[in-house]
Amino acid sequence: MLKLTKKADYGLMALKYLAEHPETPALSAKDVADAYGIPAQLLAKILQLLTRNGLLRSHAGMNGGYELARDAREISAYEVIHAIDGPFFITSCTKGDKNCDLTPSCTIKEPLARVNDTIAGVLKSISIQDLTEHEQPAGRAAEANRLVTLTL
Repeated sequence: MLKLTKKADYGLMALKYLAEHPETPALSAKDVADAYGIPAQLLAKILQLLTRNGLLRSHAGMNGGYELARDAREISAYEVIHAIDGPFFITSCTKGDKNCDLTPSCTIKEPLARVNDTIAGVLKSISIQDLTEHEQPAGRAAEANRLVTLTL
């Protein structure tokens, strides 16, 4: 089963929350954590990581907190996941240049690499702004399903 880590879930939720509250100059990790029932210390570490990766800006001080570094339409779900979890692969044989012992007879490496690329493409096409919209446009959902089906 392909599944995001909790940290990636929390990171996406946090950026979504920040995008939904543009009127507030900076929100604290506690503000976001309280809104979703996320452990505040864990979320603070995730927000610091996203800041180091250029997706958030942090402001110190009494009224400090975090804000999106770019417009929510310009930050993709893929960027958030990649910043938190690093590159993702659905199987270990698709990462890097190393070949396994079964490479000469393997029949699944290339199809799985296409599935991986398709999933990455779908995640790159979903912006944080898209996550704030309550209903996903039917066209995007249908396209994602079609792409995954075609690659299998």
